Amino acid sequence: MPTKVALTTGSARRIGAAINQMLHQRGFNLVIHCNSSAAEAQALAEQFNALRPDSAVVIQGSLSDPQGIPGLAEQTLAPWGRLDLLVNNASAFFPTPIGQIDDAAWHSLVGSNMQGPLLLSQALAPALTQTQGGIVNLLDVHAQSPLKGHTLYCMAKAALSMMTRSLALELAPEVRVNAVAPGAILWPETGGDAAAQQGVLDQVPLGRLGTPEDIAQAVGFLALDAHYITGQILAVDGGRSIAPLEGA
Repeated sequence: MPTKVALTTGSARRIGAAINQMLHQRGFNLVIHCNSSAAEAQALAEQFNALRPDSAVVIQGSLSDPQGIPGLAEQTLAPWGRLDLLVNNASAFFPTPIGQIDDAAWHSLVGSNMQGPLLLSQALAPALTQTQGGIVNLLDVHAQSPLKGHTLYCMAKAALSMMTRSLALELAPEVRVNAVAPGAILWPETGGDAAAQQGVLDQVPLGRLGTPEDIAQAVGFLALDAHYITGQILAVDGGRSIAPLEGA
């Protein structure tokens, strides 16, 4: 039986790297996508190839550039001629208070969080149909509960939520499409003061951060184990989505 192949976008570091670790352990060959983190992506691929030769490759490109999507799809299929799983993980995140939203912010936030995943899913749908594969999108609890000062990001994630359900209907029965909505997993790389971080944790019933591995396990469940689940969004947020989001 041919080895299954997965593409995870934005997967050189953080949650994407954890998803790659899980998928490699479960026997997948990996297409590791990156935009600006080429060195880290190559290092990750070398780790996987040391464990299992010729099991990981790297592709690089911006998901915010619609002209580049067909090329990324071609590069994805080139090594092994198939695709069984697409994980739309890549995501830009930064505040856009009203009055400061401009073309650059739109290009980055909508491009990475909505437009890129849609166009990449479209380009790779024929390959996924052939393998009866799946798509898992990475959302955010703020796709449903807005975050002050982040209207554009929240809008893009809300669109990705609808895309999940719509594509599940359109690509059935061959391709299952689901999503994972992380809560407080990793702090943004820009950090934030300790009081603000504690304020977020105060809204989490379990009272702690989750881990990238928590998200990877959820992706693995939806992609590989949940054979009769499609069009669903799984919140992995320590219960935050059932608690009031104060200050949001």
